[in-house]
Amino acid sequence: MIGEGVTIMRRNINWRMSYAVMLVLTTLYGCSKTGDVETQSISDPLNATYEIGDQLVTLVNGHADTPAAPGSSTKITTGVWGTPEIADLDSDGREDAALVLIHDTGGSGTFYYVVAAIREDDGYRGTSGVFLGDRIEPRSIAVVDNRITVGFLGREPDDAFAAPPSVPMEQLAIYDPDTLQLAQVARDFEGEADPARMTLQMKTWYWVKTVYNDGTVHTPVKPDVFSLTFGDDGNVNVTTDCNNLRGNVVVDENRIQFGQMMSTRMYCEDSQEQLFSKMLDNISSYFFTDRGQLVLEIKFDSGSMIFR
Repeated sequence: MIGEGVTIMRRNINWRMSYAVMLVLTTLYGCSKTGDVETQSISDPLNATYEIGDQLVTLVNGHADTPAAPGSSTKITTGVWGTPEIADLDSDGREDAALVLIHDTGGSGTFYYVVAAIREDDGYRGTSGVFLGDRIEPRSIAVVDNRITVGFLGREPDDAFAAPPSVPMEQLAIYDPDTLQLAQVARDFEGEADPARMTLQMKTWYWVKTVYNDGTVHTPVKPDVFSLTFGDDGNVNVTTDCNNLRGNVVVDENRIQFGQMMSTRMYCEDSQEQLFSKMLDNISSYFFTDRGQLVLEIKFDSGSMIFR
């Protein structure tokens, strides 16, 4: 864990140092054609041009104000939520960035988008945005390979926008090196999905229920709390209703085995953590369904854990 923290710290320091040096030496401009829209390459993600809807928005130190219409006093304001997540989205060995943008059109709505800034020879090129929601509450942004996952609080479809966002949600976007843009992945794969294209690393998986062959069923008392996030490094991050865990996982074709976990040390009364951990200890294989679910099969064909 300490080594991982040092790596992240060094990565962020290197990016900030590179950014400072570029600002002192020069301001780089270039053009890159993305579909039918021309966007600029600029020296850092907080000063790049992004496509939001059908508009090009150029940030200056992470902020932009543009008139809502020619001659209008109403401003469309765009800013950056949190801190850009630095990662190599296009596998070229250079540091790109994923950002969440807040787009306020001056009306009642405040719209959120995830975008990427791709490092090129002459600077950073901004992508088009993937819409996250209106008046949501972003909580996290994470990158694995070319996949960006944004966690946020939203609302049920029937909830009024006056109600504060309270429903945990995620949106997955994938950087496509062919189109040079972000592609949206259907949230929670509602409807049909293609199991042949699904991977363990593609999203954070939330425990729905465990069904045993003897008819026993376990469901989480607190929905959207128990989760699995698989990394490409052979590790898995586990969240529960009490502690967070991290450990290794061995995957061989459809066989899977969870290894020893390191955990925080909180005590929580009435927690289902031990039940959940014991289930993971007995997992032997997995498969995906055309409903976008991950199914972990328990040893001796005794039952299944279902995740969405």
